[in-house]
Amino acid sequence: NNIRFILADRWFPSSKLCSCCGKVKKDLKLSDRTFECECGNIVDRDYQASINLKKYGENVLESAS
Repeated sequence: NNIRFILADRWFPSSKLCSCCGKVKKDLKLSDRTFECECGNIVDRDYQASINLKKYGENVLESAS
């Protein structure tokens, strides 16, 4: 079971980073449950974070190989 655990940096903006265009939405409050970007991406904040964390892990693995 070749399982790897990758820990993202504590300050990685997983829920504030647009998974489509990469822009960071600095003014997103914790009470804002929907992420809306100027590029048109509208998605649940937690789902957005999961997409970005997946991409983060993939980038770490690519860099290691």
